[in-house]
Amino acid sequence: QVQLVESGGGLVQAGGSLRLSCVASGRTFNKHVMAWFRQAPGKEREFVAAVTWDEDSYHANSMKGRFTISRDNARNTAYLQMNSLTPEDTAVYYCAADPRPRIGSTMTSYYLFWGQGTQVTVSS
Repeated sequence: QVQLVESGGGLVQAGGSLRLSCVASGRTFNKHVMAWFRQAPGKEREFVAAVTWDEDSYHANSMKGRFTISRDNARNTAYLQMNSLTPEDTAVYYCAADPRPRIGSTMTSYYLFWGQGTQVTVSS
């Protein structure tokens, strides 16, 4: 089992930035793919970005250039740097992990472990 705990969410004005963190504990974290998803009210959970243990990353097209995923294996932590935020970015952001070493999918069903989520609210 891998336990994931997100932090760093909050209220920010449009144009601002936030950095989300996801700390993993439990089984060996280093080889897991780490990912971020988000879910806005009334919408399905959508893929944001994923990163492999050796920092090969993939970002959803709509977030390229604004959001950046990274990880620090020594700290068992994944990050999501979010810049130029807009009200459309308002959502609960979830951290996810999968034990396979490569990014295999952007679908929620692919990821085995999930955090509880952290709320991000962007005001206009």
